[in-house]
Amino acid sequence: MPSSPEDTTESTDPLDSLVLHATDNGVSWITLNRPEAMNAVTWDQRERVIALLAGASADPTVRAVVLTATGRGFCAGADLRGAPGTGDRVPGDVARTIRLGAQRLIAAVLDCEKPVIAAVNGTAAGIGAHLAFACDLVLAADSAKFIEVFVRRGLVPDGGGAYLLPRLIGPQRAKELMFFGDSLPAREAERLGLVNRVVPDEELTTTARAWAQRLADGPTRAIALTKQLVNASPDSDRATAFAAEAMAQEINMTTQDANEGVASFVERRTPKYRGL
Repeated sequence: MPSSPEDTTESTDPLDSLVLHATDNGVSWITLNRPEAMNAVTWDQRERVIALLAGASADPTVRAVVLTATGRGFCAGADLRGAPGTGDRVPGDVARTIRLGAQRLIAAVLDCEKPVIAAVNGTAAGIGAHLAFACDLVLAADSAKFIEVFVRRGLVPDGGGAYLLPRLIGPQRAKELMFFGDSLPAREAERLGLVNRVVPDEELTTTARAWAQRLADGPTRAIALTKQLVNASPDSDRATAFAAEAMAQEINMTTQDANEGVASFVERRTPKYRGL
C-alpha cells in the first residue's frame, strides 16, 4: 500500500480524509483515500482532485504531481450510489452529468501544466482506468489491474476512454478491451503500452518518488510545453503540429531554465533548473 511522503505542506480542506494531499520537494502528492470502497470516486473527491490539479498548474513551487491511492484499489470507478434512477431523469441529464463530471476530471489531468505520474497500486476500473491512462507517465504495482468495466454493466465508456485508448494502443486493441471488459494485468498493460513500468508492490511509492523528483528537478516550462505538443499531436496535421512546435520553442526560449540549459552546455556543467 502506498504511503504518503513526509508532508512539507499540509492541506486544511475538510476533504483531507477522502483525498490526502501533501507537497514534498516540489512534488504534489494527491492520494485517493476511500480504501473501504476501493477508492470509487465520489463527487466531492472528483472536485477536490480537479482543484488540486488546477492549483498545481498555478503554483510555481509545484513542479510535478503524483496521483495514487490507499488500500488495494487505485480507483474502482465512479461511486454510483445516490445517482438518479432512469425514471428520475429528463433528456440531457446524462450528457450534462458526464460533461461536468468524468470528462472534467480527465481533462484536468490532461490540461495540468505540470507532469502527472499515476502510481497505480491496485485495481483501476472504469473511470479509474481512464484516470490513470490520462496521466503523463503510468507506474503500476505488480498486483495492479485495469478493467474497462462499462460493458459489464451495459454502459458506454465515459471519462474519455474512447478518446484515450485508441491513441495509446490503436483502435483494435481498444475495442477488444472495451467490448469484452476483461481484467488486464499490469504486466500485460505494460506490454500493450498503457503502462510505462511495472514494479513490485513494495517499490511503487519509492519509484514514483524517484521519477517525480527527476521531473521536479527538470525544466518545468519546457516539460509543460512538450506535454501540450504531444497531447495535441494525434489531432493535428503536419502544418499545425510544426507551427505549434515553432511557437513552443519561441515561448520556451524566454524562460530562465532555457537560458540556464544553454549556458550550462557552453560552460560544461550540470544545469540547475528552477522551474522558471
